[in-house]
Amino acid sequence: MKRDVDINEISDGRLYSSGDMVKADCRGCEGCSACCRGMGNSIILDPMDVWRLHRGIKKDFAALMDGYIELGVADGMVLPNIKMDVQRDACPFLDKNGRCSVHSHRPGLCRLFPLGRYYEENGFRYFIQIHECPKKERGKVKIRKWLGIPDLRSYEKYIMSWHSFLNTCEDAVKTLDDDNARILTLYVLRRFYETAYDAADENAFYREFDLRLAEVKEKLGLA
Repeated sequence: MKRDVDINEISDGRLYSSGDMVKADCRGCEGCSACCRGMGNSIILDPMDVWRLHRGIKKDFAALMDGYIELGVADGMVLPNIKMDVQRDACPFLDKNGRCSVHSHRPGLCRLFPLGRYYEENGFRYFIQIHECPKKERGKVKIRKWLGIPDLRSYEKYIMSWHSFLNTCEDAVKTLDDDNARILTLYVLRRFYETAYDAADENAFYREFDLRLAEVKEKLGLA
């Protein structure tokens, strides 16, 4: 989801690479679950997020739609996001002790927090969101370690590919009538989310995603 804000108003004014140290370590977030509450529809899921959840809690896309995720429109595309538990106004994966029950399978935006991504022409860098986390005494940690993703270079390449593809789709939607725009968005949803991935590990996921991306681009005339 794009944010129409001045980055200097929400960050410390610096951009970081994955090898940089930042004050992001909440030391296990003991006693705090503020970032898992009141998020609305802001935790938009990419295809790898759904694949991770599927592998981690053994629920496919249809099962996740039954109380855990919902569909919304973000930047012109129909995409899934985490669905708040209306009773608690909290993430459905937050347990009774205020802890994440899917921590090792958590979505990319959750891994990132309190960092954000600043997209540039040929990639992206990270920034720290200074107003989002209530913890004031955070420790320094290397971004690569904070994210906890084994092959971060491949993951960053994947994120950039997905971001660029969604931008292309958004531009295409603006040129279509309502019926054709709906066909495009639902086709993307079906191919990248509803259709399960056979991948048994992250590297296999990246390969399968790349094949699907090439196929979809050709199908839509976006190659």
